[in-house]
Amino acid sequence: MLLAPIRPIRVALGEATTPDLRGLAAPCFQQKLALAIPTLCEAANIAPLLERVRAVLDPLNFDYEILIVDDDSCDGTAEIVSAIAQQDPRVRLLVRKGQRGLSGAVLHGWENTDASIVGVMDADLQHPPELLRELSAAMFSGCDLVIGSRYTPGGGLGQWNPVRKLLSAAAVWATWPIQRVGLRAKDPMSGFFFVRRDCLVDIPFQQSGFKLLLEILVRARISSVREVPFEFGQRYRGASKANMKVAIDYGRLLARLYRTRFGFRRAEPVTSFD
Repeated sequence: MLLAPIRPIRVALGEATTPDLRGLAAPCFQQKLALAIPTLCEAANIAPLLERVRAVLDPLNFDYEILIVDDDSCDGTAEIVSAIAQQDPRVRLLVRKGQRGLSGAVLHGWENTDASIVGVMDADLQHPPELLRELSAAMFSGCDLVIGSRYTPGGGLGQWNPVRKLLSAAAVWATWPIQRVGLRAKDPMSGFFFVRRDCLVDIPFQQSGFKLLLEILVRARISSVREVPFEFGQRYRGASKANMKVAIDYGRLLARLYRTRFGFRRAEPVTSFD
């Protein structure tokens, strides 16, 4: 999937056209941040999450929007978000029909915003919304990519069991050869980060799986990476989406990135945004 550049709408002869505004210093685009939150049956978590996210972002005095990308949940998630969105237009609901996959949901959210800074966090409150203050401050100070990190000093995996910690460490270790020298992240598997949109334009991304950050670290045009430590929390309510398919998707992604990184095969884009 290829992310399009920021484009405003110009009306001419009754039709909307989308000229490319890359390179223009429009303050409304420079200051806007979009946070994508993928959901699948998160009705028990989404209202308290949105309350905490808005409580953190509201005092910071910049333009933002929250994109809830729901994979057609059957538990009332979309209805809860829709009711909140009617009261706060900065909360937007995007529903995908017949599609699954966290990375694809995040990319779908980013495709549907004109923000110059885009990010993602989980819907289950394992990512502390209070960290958004420091992550957004780092982005507005000039960083290309800011990661909520469990592996940088001060971070942690919470109450994970030893086997899960070992598997996570092995998955991180496997990424070390394909990450770029000087831009390596200690937590390339994090699902809590912000990145500049301009760094992603025309880069092919895999829609399946959970590890979009790793692709960004390997493929995107980033020149600076900062990691902000946090302690991974417990799921507030509901069930984890991790399963064997997630592990298989990660293995396929890792193999694809190794081939791309070392020139064995040129990666092909999944979808091109117009």
